[in-house]
Amino acid sequence: MEYIAESKQAMEALGCSLAAACTGGAWVIHLQGELGSGKTTLVRGFLRGLGYQGRIKSPTYTLVEPYELDECRIFHFDFYRIMDRSELELIGIRDYFVGYAFCLVEWPERVGDVLPPPDLRLHFRYGKGSVHTVLLEGCSLRGRQTLEAIKQHIENHHGRIVLSE
Repeated sequence: MEYIAESKQAMEALGCSLAAACTGGAWVIHLQGELGSGKTTLVRGFLRGLGYQGRIKSPTYTLVEPYELDECRIFHFDFYRIMDRSELELIGIRDYFVGYAFCLVEWPERVGDVLPPPDLRLHFRYGKGSVHTVLLEGCSLRGRQTLEAIKQHIENHHGRIVLSE
């Protein structure tokens, strides 16, 4: 499924739709794409969609930013600056992927098979002008099932969706 975001607000709306659709248990979501293609903007929308009201910042230098809500934990990772996989051991990477938590991972390809497999993989691409596209791929059974719920949420909130072939 491909989503066309014509503004930052549209990218945040996709994040909100993603949060609304991803229910029940832990989730691993990989965010792949060039710098500035909208990954952190989507995470901002995701957090707002779950009701988080605090400050949201990029984990570019910290590697991970944790967020706590009454009913769940969210971990936003950014592995762009990872030089060696041993850095992941220093932050206790395995401890984040247990329990009821959303793990949104920017630049997962930089750490290889250290991470558990994703439920969803989002590929971000630049379009013309301020337009970005996001290809949403279900990688697990529930990830594939969730794509339809994401689509319904987007359509109900006036998003623009294009199904990929």
